[in-house]
Amino acid sequence: MQRNEAVTAIESALTEVLEREVSGTEESARLFEDLHLDSTSVLELLMSLEDLVGIEVDPDELDADDFRTVGTLTDFLLTAKGSPAGEPLAARG
Repeated sequence: MQRNEAVTAIESALTEVLEREVSGTEESARLFEDLHLDSTSVLELLMSLEDLVGIEVDPDELDADDFRTVGTLTDFLLTAKGSPAGEPLAARG
């Protein structure tokens, strides 16, 4: 999985959680202000991402800064998978 694939996974999870099509989203899109997420939908988003990409998120390790934009969430997702941003996830296992 490349960075763009992580963004696509986030868009898929957002589509599921928000119950509306979310695609072509810029990484600068703010999750709360632009996409209208709230605290409940963030939890739903995390559960959806856990299922989509096979990560397990420890709620105690969450940082609000990870959820500012699609880009910061992408960084969080790649880190959770054990890949530096932009590095193929498959190469890391």
